[in-house]
Formats: sequence, C-alpha cells, structure tokens
Amino acid sequence: MLFSCKLFSFNSDRHRFAAGKLQSLLLGLVLFATGLLSCLAASAAEPELQPVELVYPYLDTANSRWFYFSSAARPFGMVSLFPDTEQVGEWGSGYRYNSDTVQGFNHIHEWQLAGLSVMPLSSTAPLATLKQDYASAFSHQGEVVQPGFHQLHLQRYQLDVALTATSRVGFHQYRYANDQPQQVLFQLGGLMGPSQLGHAEAWLQDENSLAGFITNQGTERRTKPVRVYFYAQFNQPIAKLDAWRGNMVFNNVQGVNGDNAGVVVQLTGQSAPTLMKVAISYVSAENAKLNMATELPHWDFTRVQQEARQQWNSLLSNIQIKGGSLQQQRRFYTDLWHALQGRRAISDVNGQYPDNSGQQTRLGQLPLNEQGQPKFNQHNSDSFWGAQWTIATLWPLAYPQIASDMGNSLLQYYNDSGFIPRGPSGGQDTLVMTGSPTTPFLVSNYQKGLRDFDVELAYQAIKKNHSLEGVMARAGYEHYSSTGGGMRYYLKQGYIPYPLPADESNYGSHRRGPGQTLEYSFQDHALAQLAKALGKTADYKVFSLRAQNYRNQFDQQSGYMRPRNTDGSWQQPFDPFEYENGFVEANAAQGTWFVPHDIAGLAKLMGGKDKLISKLNTAFEIAEQQGFTAGTAHAHETHPEYRRIPINYGNQPSMQTAFIFSAAGAPWLTQYWSRRVVDAVYSDLSPERGYNGDEDQGLMGSLAVLLKIGLFQLTGGTEADPIYYIGSPLFDEISITLDQNHYPGQKFVIKALQNGADRPYIQSIKLNGKPLARSFLYHSEIVAGGQLELMMSDKPNKNLKH
Repeated sequence: MLFSCKLFSFNSDRHRFAAGKLQSLLLGLVLFATGLLSCLAASAAEPELQPVELVYPYLDTANSRWFYFSSAARPFGMVSLFPDTEQVGEWGSGYRYNSDTVQGFNHIHEWQLAGLSVMPLSSTAPLATLKQDYASAFSHQGEVVQPGFHQLHLQRYQLDVALTATSRVGFHQYRYANDQPQQVLFQLGGLMGPSQLGHAEAWLQDENSLAGFITNQGTERRTKPVRVYFYAQFNQPIAKLDAWRGNMVFNNVQGVNGDNAGVVVQLTGQSAPTLMKVAISYVSAENAKLNMATELPHWDFTRVQQEARQQWNSLLSNIQIKGGSLQQQRRFYTDLWHALQGRRAISDVNGQYPDNSGQQTRLGQLPLNEQGQPKFNQHNSDSFWGAQWTIATLWPLAYPQIASDMGNSLLQYYNDSGFIPRGPSGGQDTLVMTGSPTTPFLVSNYQKGLRDFDVELAYQAIKKNHSLEGVMARAGYEHYSSTGGGMRYYLKQGYIPYPLPADESNYGSHRRGPGQTLEYSFQDHALAQLAKALGKTADYKVFSLRAQNYRNQFDQQSGYMRPRNTDGSWQQPFDPFEYENGFVEANAAQGTWFVPHDIAGLAKLMGGKDKLISKLNTAFEIAEQQGFTAGTAHAHETHPEYRRIPINYGNQPSMQTAFIFSAAGAPWLTQYWSRRVVDAVYSDLSPERGYNGDEDQGLMGSLAVLLKIGLFQLTGGTEADPIYYIGSPLFDEISITLDQNHYPGQKFVIKALQNGADRPYIQSIKLNGKPLARSFLYHSEIVAGGQLELMMSDKPNKNLKH
C-alpha cells in the first residue's frame, strides 16, 4: 500500500528470557511501545492515500478538448457531467482550466455528441435577457475536482454547485443564497462542442419533473442527427416554467418545442439544499425515467458521491505501485484514470440502444442474461487507431472484462450494420481515421483467451473489413463512397499511391497512400494470426502474403518508406520530414517504423539489424532535443518549427518505436529510451502539460501506464501466446491484480531492485525466482501469476537476449 508505516519489530531472539535479563525484556517492551506510538502518530499525520486520491484531474486541461476532461462520471458511463467554460467547437471547448466563466453544465461530453446543458440561476432579469446572458464567473479557489465529483462556486449568483453521477444519471446539488430566487435553465439549442443543436422539446411531467430531448444535428463526421432524451426531477415542487423559442418568450407554460429553444424552471425554494437528478437516454424519455428509477431511486447525494469514488478506486487499485516520488505516483494514477475514460455507453439499463446505421433510426436490443440484464453495454467510441499499443494491451491485462465487453459491443455494430466501425457515435460509424484498427483489438482478445463471443462471426466480420466491401476501402469520414482507402491499388499493386487519382476519391480525410499501406499490412498480419488459430490455412497464407506489402513502400536509396505514384515511380522530390506527405498525422521519418509485425524484415531492407538500430537510435537522439514530441499540444503538430521530428510521442504513429530496439536485439536501448520518454513526455503534473499531443480518450493515458510498468506489446498481442517486451519500470514494485474470472493467477508482481532515476537498465531478470535470459514475457506467464524481479543498474547488460 502507499505510504504505509512500518511497525517497530520486537525481536524476541535479541531479548531472551534468562536469569538476570528481565531488564532487557522490559527495555524491549518499552522500545516496542515507543515504536508503535511513533507509527500511530505518523499514520495520523500522514494518512495513507488511496489511488483515487492521487488522481490529478486538472492535467493538461489548459489544452483541453470537448471530451478530454471528466469529473462527475462513472467508468464508461453514459453521463459525463462537468462545467463547460467554453462551448464552441470540438477543440478548445469543454472544461478549459484558464477560462474563468461557466457557460453551463453538459451531461454528455462525447466523440461528436453533446447535451443536455443546464445552469442553476438566481436572477430577477427578464427572460428575454436571461436566455442569452446567464454565464457566471468562478474561481479555482475552493473548487474540488475528483473522479466522480465536482464542486465549485458560481460568483454571479453566490451559488454553490456540487455534481456527481451514476452511469446514466447526473446528480446535482445546489446551495442558493438565502431568500434569493431558485431557478435552473435548460439550454436546448445552440452550439455545444462539436454539435449544433436542432429541434428540441421539454414538457412538465408532474409537480417536480420535466422531460424532453435535444437533437445533435449531423456533423462532417457523424452525418445523421442523434437525439438525447432526458428526464429531470427535483426534490421540491416546480413553481412555474418559462420558455423561449428563437426570439419569442413564453411565461408560465407547460413546455416548449422547436429550434433554438430553452426553459427556465422556477422552484418553490422549499428545500435546502436543492437537488436535481437528470437521467439520460438515447432511446426515449421513458427509458431515461427507467434509468433513473433503476440507478438512482433515492435522494442521498453523499451516498452517490461515495459510491462513485469507491468504483473508481476499485478499478484504479487493480494496479498497485510502490516507490517513486509522490508526483510520479499521482501522475501514474491520473494516466490510469484517463485509460478508463471515453467510449461511453449508449444503451439503457434494459439493453435498448439506437441503431443509426441505416436510413432510419432503429431500436436495438442487446442480448440479456438469465436475470434479464444486458450482457454488455453498447458504446460510443473515438477511433481505435493506435489501440494495439495502448488499450488492447492494458485492458486485457488489468481489466479483461472491459476488453471483452468492448469487443462484444463492436460485434453488435456488425450485426446491425454489416461493418465493425472505426469510431461509432450515437449508433453510427463516423469512419474516423483509416484502416481497420479494431482488427488487432479483437484478435488480441481472442489470443488472450477472452472468447465469450461468436468467434466465427467475428472472423467473417473482420475479413469483410479487410476487403473492398469493408471499412478499409474508405478514407476518413468517407461516408458516400469506398475508393479513398485505396484498397483497389493495395490488392492489385501491393501499395497505395499518393496522391490517389482525383477520380478515385474527391473527399474524405487521411488519404495518405504509404501510411495506409503500412497500416493495412500490419492489420492483415493480425487477421492472418486469427486465421491460423482457427485453422483457416488458405486465408492465413493470403493475409500473411498481404502483410508483406509494406516492403513495396520502402525506398532503398533514401532509406525511408516513400510515396509512390500510380505508375510505380517514386515521388520526386522527396523530403522524409515533410508532415503528412503520404503519412497520417506523421512524416515519413516517423512512419517508416510502422512495421511492428516484421522488424526482422524491416531490418533486412535497411541493411541489417545493426543499421536499423543505429538509424533508430539517431532518430531518438534528434527527437530528444525537441522533447520527443511535436510541441506540447496536438495543435502544435502542424507548425513548421515542431513537425520536422523523426519520433513523436505526442501522437499514435510513434508509440511503438522505443520497443523496436528489443525486437531488433538491443533491449538495453528500449530500457534507456522508454525511460527518457516517460521523463520528458509523461511526467508533468499541471494544467498546461500532460500528454503533449492527442490523448484520444485514453490512448495516451494507457501508453503512459504501460511505459511506467515496463510492459509493452509491439504487435498488440496478436501472437498465439502474446509477447510483452520488458521496458524500464518507473516504480520499485508494481502489483497487477488478475481477474479470477478470466485468468488462473491472482497477482503478477514486478519488482525493480535498486531502481532510480539514473538506473534505467536491467542487469538481470528472474521470473518466479528463476533466472530468465530473455527480455520478454509471454501472456501465459503473466496471467498464471507470480513475480518478475529486475535488477536495475546505471549500466546496460548487452548480453540479455531479445
């Protein structure tokens, strides 16, 4: 446990009973009592901190985007409730630390989704004025932000706000100034983060409740509108309801509908504090009411706050750490907290969810267990692009049920739409990013024994995604055609030209030929491993051959992966440091290393492993001069002064690079550089710094956790017995609790002996007390439970096998 006090030990061997030795015994008892009292005093002065107390929610919030921050929310819950200091745009919105004004409290902060925004008020201003001028200043002084809880003071109204949540219900507590009006404004229109809100409704249900919906209009990414239904209930009667629609205002009404609408609830002021529950559903107001009745039938705010805290603490405690500084421990649990964010539920407690994959919205129903409860939740999700190096490793290891549930959710989308999505939002695929990034995620689940799904169905679904009829054929956000992915060229010529001919695709994002070729090759390799495991020999040969297509992008003359024209000629002129010249959110210098499934083959192209190691080491040396990232925020990545970097740990394409050394036979360089990256990129603890790039709903958080515990899967865990390369653990001891429902072992403990800031190298390795000559572990070894012992040093051991 963290910061535990070691009791003074009374050693009876040193204080034996013997003639004339009674004074020694008494002295020993006195020393024992003194030590015990000292320990108790120290414990009282420094109470043991739980993982949930170490989380620093403000991390990187000065650079926040709509869905990045979180406070009043449960792990993967539907509701993510917190104050919006900025409400306009997908980027630069939500909770921004350096903004000093609360615009409202949205219940959904999601990939391409928003709603419902509410604002407690205490004002005598006319509604015509109030509806467009109700924001309030606030200060971080006195603000409390914790996983599952947020508290602040609205200065304009002298009003204290506290927020917590269940999975599908936001719970509000307001303390109004004495003898002042008690009001709550429901903003049903306007621009909220990524979404322009359209037609909405709100109607009184009884003396203390109202219900309705808001509509997220379509976006470039989520093309179809999505309704968010709500059911709101107060712990006191509603005195009256005023409303507006556009420029028109309506006093003392039963409700309102239309565009640019909203309502102000005037309360009787009979309760202190004032409590409000807001349940959310993507299906209906009736389902929202059912979600409330099921998850929050009472009015005990403190109880819900404590339950939220305990749920977060329970998950965070799956990985226990010892050693390191307090800041390192706080940053670790903040990273782990981010790894459990995003990808929120869209299904209700009864398993109903919206299926927007067709021309009309359809009511979907998840399979139920014997108790009539859904077997899993249906989810929204930002892209799985890069997930093979992040959540596809961390979740199955420490949270296998989460990984399993997410896999089943992806297959439910296939049942509905005929595709496994790249980034579903509101029941429809946004086609964010490129390729089929869910393939290694699902294959990894299977190879790690997480097989509570229809494996044959999954195989056919993945295989379809890797065809002209699947998502691989579509570029980012290419909703109306299937040519921007370049699959026709990939299948016929073994590479994707850059640029594609204009008549192939005239819209869609991330049409980056060589980068797509490399991505498809790796994903084909992952599919080949599943084909092999299922005995599909012919498919295994086909996809294994396609997995070698990366070779067609390597230019021997330049030593880099290089864009090719449709006639096969190399791009002229060629600059390997030109950003997005054929590589998605990267340059050729970074993209060249995207061959995680065949480092030996890549080394052969480069002239041997020694040349590969030297080239990569030089890239790290250059990148270190810039802190290993293209600036300190994702917005910096396109700037000329930042983008010409050969390794960028601020975005997904470079996540694997430090562990290529291990696969190439130089694990000591993996140990050295992975520790250097952690120190430079993932150690800050401030609102201004955090991930130095694009966090994408837990991907960077997961990566930081894996680097700090020293376990990493270069291929995303797609081998028959997946391999974890050993890095350089940041802490003296790491204990991973293994899920007994999935794995035979109870705990896997990593001990880094004689660890220190200047001791990143591993001199020797023992697994369960026996020397281990290799620098990697098998999944079967970890999940069996046991202990990995690493002797750390300031000097490398170049005799360790890779």
